Amino acid sequence: MTDLETREPAARQDNRDPALFGQTPSQTVGPFFHYGLPWKGGADLVGASGMGARPDLFDEAHWVLNLSAPTGTPKGEVIEIAGRVLDAEGVAVVDAMVEIWQANAAGRYASRDDARDDVPLDPHFTGFGRAAVDAEGVFRFRTIRPGRVPAPGNSMQAPHLALSLFGRGLLKRLATRLYFAGAEGNDEDPILARIPADRRGTVIAQPRDGIWWLDLHLGGDAETVFFDL
Repeated sequence: MTDLETREPAARQDNRDPALFGQTPSQTVGPFFHYGLPWKGGADLVGASGMGARPDLFDEAHWVLNLSAPTGTPKGEVIEIAGRVLDAEGVAVVDAMVEIWQANAAGRYASRDDARDDVPLDPHFTGFGRAAVDAEGVFRFRTIRPGRVPAPGNSMQAPHLALSLFGRGLLKRLATRLYFAGAEGNDEDPILARIPADRRGTVIAQPRDGIWWLDLHLGGDAETVFFDL
């Protein structure tokens, strides 16, 4: 009998032994978003910090991996955005992940679909980030304040970020936007105009101690406006 044949039955037994692993909780989707998909530095679009993943959920040997490697300093105003992900009862959702997609400071996306020659690309800015929420349900990003981008016709959209929310039990991502309180163009943005006035505040971030803060509510009276995809 080979060593493999000797070890294999024991391995199979270990993999099925409830005393070693316990019972996996039943979930429609997840739980894995807060540690399985974010990467170290994924929420820092302007530097080389470890923002984005949860170091407290990783073995130290694995936490040294997957650090983002910026190619240089992007142009524009560096800002930080943050918020909490909350359920319909106002309780923090601790297994969630947020993605952002945005234009650069000049108002151009790093995408083949945005091929405007009159607006410069920024070779050091991708516009995409991913962050896990922490143990209090808070997500954080460091990025560049985006410029205005074209809307249908000859209009312009207000500065904004596209947000995608992933979490346990969500079969599809939830899509929304983050606008900035008092920003130029808010009053004429065609997307904001489609949101009832009494609910626009759910997508407009407010300044708080130098951070643009926007909570994401999955339900309840303060439910965030999410868009159909």
